[in-house]
Amino acid sequence: MSVDKDARFVMDVIELEDFLSSPPDDFTVEVRGTGYRFVKYDSHNCCVFIDEIKSAKGKVIFQDSPGREIKVHTLGDYMHVRRNLTSKRICILVSAYEDDPAWSKADKAAKVLQQYIVVINGSNPVIKWEMERGLDQTISSVAGESYTVDIDLSEVLQNWTGENFRILVDGRKVKPLWKDTSFVLNYHSNALFDFPYWLGFSKRHFKIRGR
Repeated sequence: MSVDKDARFVMDVIELEDFLSSPPDDFTVEVRGTGYRFVKYDSHNCCVFIDEIKSAKGKVIFQDSPGREIKVHTLGDYMHVRRNLTSKRICILVSAYEDDPAWSKADKAAKVLQQYIVVINGSNPVIKWEMERGLDQTISSVAGESYTVDIDLSEVLQNWTGENFRILVDGRKVKPLWKDTSFVLNYHSNALFDFPYWLGFSKRHFKIRGR
């Protein structure tokens, strides 16, 4: 479960319990008094965007993680986040559901098959270029306004796992449907009458497409 630190490394996908039982370099896991697992990481090398997890084996908390939403208020804050995203390893938690066409979008019967930590190398030249392009297009289109931008890893995740990736469930090999594959940058300016933002018009979305 060691994550390659070579600049050419693009990403890794690690099952949650494997990640916690044998954490990669720059991560340590402590079991605290009430039984929950507390994950520490080197913030100089990693950006973690994972909310508190309630797994089958108990609660998991990542130290200093802002969760899936990053909030910034100034251009300086934005530039700091931008540098982090394009120079460090980015970690988010994704869920694998069974890809069953019989279920509708509103079907509550669909259950999570597995949870995975996706580690993507923001400093990899291809990923860095995709990230910078998406962020630059976003900020130029909403200059002077508040905005939210959804940074989606679904495509690069699908490219990495391939069409033949399966999860073994009760003796069956199941093709996963990936969900929770994005995190959000929320830029909130001090403008008093930022109507486009409050009306939901300043929302942007881009996918990382690195292969």
